Amino acid sequence: MALQQVMPEGFFATKLSHVLSWGRKYSLWPMPFGTACCAIEFMGVVSSRFDISRFGAELVRFSPRQADLMMVMGTISYKMAPILKRIWDQMCEPKWCIAMGACASSGGFYNNYATLQGIDEIIPVDVYIPGCPPRPEQIIHAIVKLQEKIAGEGKAFPIPPQVING
Repeated sequence: MALQQVMPEGFFATKLSHVLSWGRKYSLWPMPFGTACCAIEFMGVVSSRFDISRFGAELVRFSPRQADLMMVMGTISYKMAPILKRIWDQMCEPKWCIAMGACASSGGFYNNYATLQGIDEIIPVDVYIPGCPPRPEQIIHAIVKLQEKIAGEGKAFPIPPQVING
């Protein structure tokens, strides 16, 4: 005898982790940590021409306690590194990080004693965006890649950090 369960119309079954991943994927609250020219490009992404709000990352926050996505844009000096780390530690879990531009990703052309050669030396990075500065389309592509990573966080195999190709 086969056992059948009938669910009322309009209901579906899923896992709680998948629902949470879906909600997090489309409600990113970015906190810009802009120190150089890449921050100017970020202003273009939040404007009406490129409109990052279409991808669920509209609520730009300037408080680490209200943000879940840190976007590091520009050169980070060794004097600034502890400040970046402290702000990262103040963010609530789950949290993600995008290294925007050549300087944040690898130090850029500032290969000297005062410049951090990539922010991944002090905080974990989920998506790297190359360029000096990167185009707004690359930033939107990075948001989409991060959304794919967030959607896959509830699955068995973690997704490694992504590098956006220009």
